[in-house]
Amino acid sequence: MSVKKMSAWEFFQTLGKTFMLPVALLAAMGILLGIGSAFTGGTTIEMFPFLGAPFLQQLFNFMISISLVAFSYLPLLFAVAIPLGMARENKQIAAFAGLVGFIAMHLGTNFLLSARGILDSVDTKMILGIQSIDTGVLGGLFCGIIVFFIHERFQHIELSDAFTFFSGTRFVAIATTLIMAIIGLMVPFVWPIMARGIAQVGNMIQKAGPFGPFLFGAGERLLLPFGLHHILVATIRFTEAGGTYITESGESIHGALNIFYNQFSQGAEYVSPEFTRFLSQGKMPTFLFGLSGAAFAMYKTAYLENKNKIKGLLISAVIAAAVGGITEPIEFIFLFIAPALYLFHAFMTGLGFMVMGLLNVAIGNTDGNIIDFFVFGVLQGTWTKWYMVILVGIVWFAVYYFVFKWYIEKKNIPTPGRENSEVSNNVVESGDIAGYSAKVMLEALGGKGNIDVLDNCITRLRLVVKDSNIIDVEAVKRAGAINVVKLDETNVQVIIGPKVQVLKRQLDKLI
Repeated sequence: MSVKKMSAWEFFQTLGKTFMLPVALLAAMGILLGIGSAFTGGTTIEMFPFLGAPFLQQLFNFMISISLVAFSYLPLLFAVAIPLGMARENKQIAAFAGLVGFIAMHLGTNFLLSARGILDSVDTKMILGIQSIDTGVLGGLFCGIIVFFIHERFQHIELSDAFTFFSGTRFVAIATTLIMAIIGLMVPFVWPIMARGIAQVGNMIQKAGPFGPFLFGAGERLLLPFGLHHILVATIRFTEAGGTYITESGESIHGALNIFYNQFSQGAEYVSPEFTRFLSQGKMPTFLFGLSGAAFAMYKTAYLENKNKIKGLLISAVIAAAVGGITEPIEFIFLFIAPALYLFHAFMTGLGFMVMGLLNVAIGNTDGNIIDFFVFGVLQGTWTKWYMVILVGIVWFAVYYFVFKWYIEKKNIPTPGRENSEVSNNVVESGDIAGYSAKVMLEALGGKGNIDVLDNCITRLRLVVKDSNIIDVEAVKRAGAINVVKLDETNVQVIIGPKVQVLKRQLDKLI
């Protein structure tokens, strides 16, 4: 597919999806950092002396060291992951071009600063051995986007016979080097302006006080149905919009998540709730408790003869939210049939962020699941105030349960188990792979002739189709989907859950 045919919806959805590759690595490395830090602390060793054994201490310090692969090179990871994820073909060429483009951009910046004799007077940093301006994750993001467009423009280019060796995909890296080096020349002039703009956004959020985390948490949930929440999250986690922290050595760290990891690696006394208020802790009241209360309400309001049939669906959805931090399987059960409940859910999520911030809880990382709760909360000690999550969570469970139960019964909402003709559109009797009927789903989507692009993110199939109107939504649900979101005439999302990648591979084979 050419870039010209890519709609704005598809572009931003695909862009948001590409964030998941580096963020997933970041989350995993964060857990390694959390475990390593927890078991190398003096208090922990005093409580459990066997942990002080040299071999174990070396192991834990090794975990801390290798976790830096994500933290130290995050901008590069974005520069590579974005063209890799967005390219429709020759993805490996796009990824290679992302690496080349990132290096070329910083070499261009280094050349300009050196040529003007200001290399040592400008705020610079060693990046992959190149002294350059640190544009952070945002620089990697812009680099990745530009490289994607270069790849789409030049991957099929045909040169004259004398230069035919450099045609096609070989030309992508060449064009990327030249273009990104020129862009690198522009960075010293453009970046200060962009940095000031982002800093102003950050100041607005900081001035909002406790209301800032509320807006972030509620906004993320409201953007989630459109697949655009990743962009808001990345802005807060990795740019000045999420805050700026000056280390003791004078280095500036930008973004709430970057700051947390930097502070956390230095010791408990450095971790500030000012920055963790945008991270895992804000999700925990909702992810660990609130959605469990919503699921329990749906179970209690189901018809008696259907309760056993929908129990598995609800339990699996709760486990996905609590253990994996994946909330779509349960959220999309009620999103379309009861939008008011989803608005309530978005409000409560934002309120969870605000309350955790006001209580000075200090639990970082990305997912807000039970792993984050234990690794970055319980294992670190009471200074994280992890016990507040439980106290607030009990309240959230009760509020979600009573509000959902009252609204479902009052409005007669057809949640799972309350449908007369069928237990639930979400209950699948059988499937040809991972519980999903791929063949039936493909036909319900209009057949392979209707699909131009098939991709997936962490829980959804993302499709570009010729005509979304011929999609049989109910048949797609019977094949195992939770729901279908038609964004416009050609862009469609099918909500699946954690096994989406397995289903996508099967659909690929059928297509």
